[in-house]
Amino acid sequence: MHPEAEPVQRAASALQSAFGAPPSTAITLGSGLGILVDAMSDLQSVPYPELGLPAAGVAGHAGVAHVGTLGGQRVLALAGRKHLYEGVDPGVVVRYVRALHAWGVQRLVLTCSVGGIRAGLGPGDLVVVSDHLNFQRTNPLVGPAFGTRFPDLSEAYDPDLRERLLQSARAEGARVHEGVLAAMNGPAYETPAEVRMLGHVGADIVGMSTVPEILAAAELGFTSAVLAVVSNPAAGIGSAKLTHDDVTETANAAGHSMVQTLTAFCAGL
Repeated sequence: MHPEAEPVQRAASALQSAFGAPPSTAITLGSGLGILVDAMSDLQSVPYPELGLPAAGVAGHAGVAHVGTLGGQRVLALAGRKHLYEGVDPGVVVRYVRALHAWGVQRLVLTCSVGGIRAGLGPGDLVVVSDHLNFQRTNPLVGPAFGTRFPDLSEAYDPDLRERLLQSARAEGARVHEGVLAAMNGPAYETPAEVRMLGHVGADIVGMSTVPEILAAAELGFTSAVLAVVSNPAAGIGSAKLTHDDVTETANAAGHSMVQTLTAFCAGL
């Protein structure tokens, strides 16, 4: 038996007990992006530990699950996530993805705050992720298979969801791009040399999360997409030193276009 099989089933059962029938859409909120919850109505809120999910351990990640209405649709918003750099097992990081799928959620939209590498990406810009480069040293699929042993990642970022996100952002007048996400372990920010390398091999943005969840979703055939918010130029591109407080503050200020985009996205489902 997979070591996460029982924890995942307990979490799925806890979600059912807390919220009833699953909403069709779940949205994971990255650093500083919890402001989406303020746009929701009819909220039911439960802290992660009460659902059998690990408590969030980083500033800007509240660690609370909210079910409510956004864009006329009933959705689940997950305010925060666990990260590999916190030293937990990768299976714990993606437990919530597997639990959402077991509960019956149909689609997952992941958000994250990222550093911009490609020229022309500025703070507040949105990026619909089209693909990734995984430089993280651990992988939630290593070990016993939870789903498909060798998942195909060619459409891990669902083309239909990506197009819906792009159209929603454009309809709201947001500055939106498509791009490739480089996933790094963290928690140190990348060096300028690493950022130059990432740009040379095709990365447009860089972050420390999200890819483990995409891998877990692909293993299950769970329809997923990623909407990133550029919170800062990556190291060596901007002149300012990077701090997590600044990233969170900038992401929060820039998150209004993300909120508008996701509200329009949900309204169009």
